[in-house]
Amino acid sequence: MAKATIIDGKHFATRLRVGIAAQVARLKADHDLTPGLAVVLVGEDPASQIYVRNKGLQARDAGMNSFEYRLPADTSQTELLARIVELNRDPTVNGILVQLPLPRQIDPEAVIETIAVEKDVDGFHPFNAGLLAVGGAGDGAGVRRWGV
Repeated sequence: MAKATIIDGKHFATRLRVGIAAQVARLKADHDLTPGLAVVLVGEDPASQIYVRNKGLQARDAGMNSFEYRLPADTSQTELLARIVELNRDPTVNGILVQLPLPRQIDPEAVIETIAVEKDVDGFHPFNAGLLAVGGAGDGAGVRRWGV
């Protein structure tokens, strides 16, 4: 029988954050580019608020720009999709994360499909989920490889 390996999640996460911060610093030095993460929260779900706050802190700790959009629970799907389209077009935003769950009036699939494939942080867009399922690259190379 195989022996179980204990994974030190805290150590792994710290190593990952340090590595990401180094990559961000290199992007800044070599290309004058500061990656930007936009996180959108619709409503007041307490767990989601903590998650969004932590994502912003982690992005800033890694040297990235963090943009948080907190929308009221009665935000319409049309309003949310318009915000996502704006973020898709914003060159300072390199990644978009829309916090789930969403209020009932908003179709999560419509939201996920509106996020630009190359800015889909969660990898939920059907194209990215498909790449993940077949072992495709998660660094944008799959978009080029498939000619999209």
